[in-house]
Amino acid sequence: MPSLNVSFTDEEMEGVRAAAAAEGKSLKQYLHDLGVREMHRKRFVAGAASWAERLREEFDAAFPDEIPPSERDRGATAA
Repeated sequence: MPSLNVSFTDEEMEGVRAAAAAEGKSLKQYLHDLGVREMHRKRFVAGAASWAERLREEFDAAFPDEIPPSERDRGATAA
């Protein structure tokens, strides 16, 4: 199975150790889970963005008065 050596500063290592301890995990398990969790997060975000894009036209037709944030005037405040 592939493995990886990762270098940390003393301060970084202290933080990583504390985070692993807070989750009740070894450093090895914590860093493994962190990488896998980030991979899953990115996959979820990409899927959610794709789903939203597929529904954009339907949403715009159903809610014509809604203005996407990117098209709103800067500095405008919500009602």
